[in-house]
Amino acid sequence: MSVYEKPADKVFEIESVRKSYGSKQVLKNISLSIPTGVVGLLGPNGSGKSTLIKTILGLVSIDPRRGDTGSGQVLGFDWPSQVRIVRDHVGYLPEDDCYLQGLQGIESIQMMARLSGLHKKEALRRSHEVADYCDLGQERYRNVETYSTGMRQKLKFAQALVHDPQWIILDEPTTGLDPQQREQFLDRIFALANEQGKSILLSTHILHDVIQTCDHVVIMAAGQIRLVDTLEHLQRPSQEGLQISVVSNAGKLGDALRAQGIQSNSTSDSQLVVLGDESVLLDCIWKTSIEQQVTVLRIEQAKNSLEQAFLDAVRS
Repeated sequence: MSVYEKPADKVFEIESVRKSYGSKQVLKNISLSIPTGVVGLLGPNGSGKSTLIKTILGLVSIDPRRGDTGSGQVLGFDWPSQVRIVRDHVGYLPEDDCYLQGLQGIESIQMMARLSGLHKKEALRRSHEVADYCDLGQERYRNVETYSTGMRQKLKFAQALVHDPQWIILDEPTTGLDPQQREQFLDRIFALANEQGKSILLSTHILHDVIQTCDHVVIMAAGQIRLVDTLEHLQRPSQEGLQISVVSNAGKLGDALRAQGIQSNSTSDSQLVVLGDESVLLDCIWKTSIEQQVTVLRIEQAKNSLEQAFLDAVRS
């Protein structure tokens, strides 16, 4: 695990949590503290992400406690003793489908609002409000069993938001969405965090989604927490340098720069990383690209790959 200072403003903090199914230990002595904001929970399939979420919400029981183990606080409430109160303040989009056949989409959302304690009229008003926000359109009046996978994801998102929760947990929320729908979904996550001050836990295996929306990253593997860090720190390069995007022939440009004593590495035919002082490199890069007839599209500060950090954490 990387060196990481526990945040003062925490959504939750748990200590030494274990969960087993028979002889198989799914969560192995998990201790975790995460801050407010948007946190990405990454891990390969079977790493324990969904089980961790379900234990936090009290949907599955943890292994019997030993002394002070298996305890913590979630949203300021003692956990797991006050987990029912915790659920009142959390919106949850599960990975699996969960709907009642015969109900319209809007009725399904209203039912969740009523279960969360809203009065009938307010529940209906809020249901239409979040249906609009989640882009359900007129499909809200169709029965949910006729929905596509993408529409069901939108429905579950609306159900998670309808009671205006303090913390939102999203388990693989972009599954089944086409590229445009996925970008719109990620934009909504960003808006919820930055415009409405919501804290969000995004559990996913899609690194792009985390890069686009998250402030912090938690990586799980084999039932253990392998890494907790800020996205900014994970992407900070160990050496100063620049990332260059070109139309093509990045290798040709890299060879010409290396001939001048400049460290460079082409990661693809259109991407090149150049190491050194930015103020010194820029003039040389532009001059060399013109000489080599390589068209430069963009130059930005180099960043480490989240993919590499993920692979390193999983393999550790």
